[in-house]
Amino acid sequence: MIIGISLGDITGIGPEVALKALAAEARSGSTRYLLIGDGEHTRRLSRQLGFAFPLHTYTGVQHWSGQIILCQPLSESLPPELKAGAPAAAHAAVAWLKDGAERCLRGELDALVTAPVNKEAIVRSGQRFVGQTEFLSQLAGTERTAMMLLGQDEQGRWLRVALATTHLPLKLVSENLTRDKIERAIELAAGACRDLGLPRARVGVCGLNPHAGEGGQMGSEEQTTIGPAVAAAQGRRIDAVGPLSADALFYHAFKGEYDAVVAMYHDQGLVPLKMIGFDTGVNWTLGLPFIRTSPDHGAAYDIAGRGIANPSRMVAAIRLAKELAKKAHIGKAR
Repeated sequence: MIIGISLGDITGIGPEVALKALAAEARSGSTRYLLIGDGEHTRRLSRQLGFAFPLHTYTGVQHWSGQIILCQPLSESLPPELKAGAPAAAHAAVAWLKDGAERCLRGELDALVTAPVNKEAIVRSGQRFVGQTEFLSQLAGTERTAMMLLGQDEQGRWLRVALATTHLPLKLVSENLTRDKIERAIELAAGACRDLGLPRARVGVCGLNPHAGEGGQMGSEEQTTIGPAVAAAQGRRIDAVGPLSADALFYHAFKGEYDAVVAMYHDQGLVPLKMIGFDTGVNWTLGLPFIRTSPDHGAAYDIAGRGIANPSRMVAAIRLAKELAKKAHIGKAR
């Protein structure tokens, strides 16, 4: 099994948390890893962090040597000293992301783990970019994707949250919320539960408005859009319930009454998730033709280069990618 890791924004903490995570994960097991990034920078950082494991140079799938291989898609290395969010780093981050996705589409990788990028820096560099999820969806030629965030607390209690809309200003959520997007998120969330091997796939669906609209007294989206989407999912024998008041739904989901939650917008879903799983949060893109996970944090320019970045979410992202890839192999073998 080969897991690809695109190293993200080189001026952020992506390369650091990736190397730290591999220092823990690569000690056992037969999984191989392809690091996609800048060769000189990654090896220099590895030495600075005191890691002894070798980073072999990628020479092709047929000539794999070692457990951790370093692939540099760009013809030239980046300058050793770049300011946070430098255009060169932003362009490289997108190139590495694209390379990893294309390798997945060609069947060279079993999964892709993506280190964080900085959307603002990418846009400032002259590239159109909404987010890694949207970029990968477009590259794969599909719009039927959804972002799921997963995290657990110290006692192993999980929240799994799929988003009906992602990176939108709050004032635009209502007009961009459609029955199709909600149905898709419900369907993909239920499928994710099955992919994880959970014994059931019960999905709780949030309302958009306070108290799920109070029967239309505080908004009509629950009646015109969300409710019909839930009914349609139920008609396809998906165990979906809603629309429910989000403030109560997340409590019940955390207690185990639901296996996944569909939230209507970004912060509605991510605030409760990060409250219980800040150090374990993983982003899993549902609906892609390949497995993609990512740690649920940003480039963290403020601590980059200081060697203090916590790799726990990158470890969680790698472990989820490995788990999903293993289950996919077992499924194909059957």
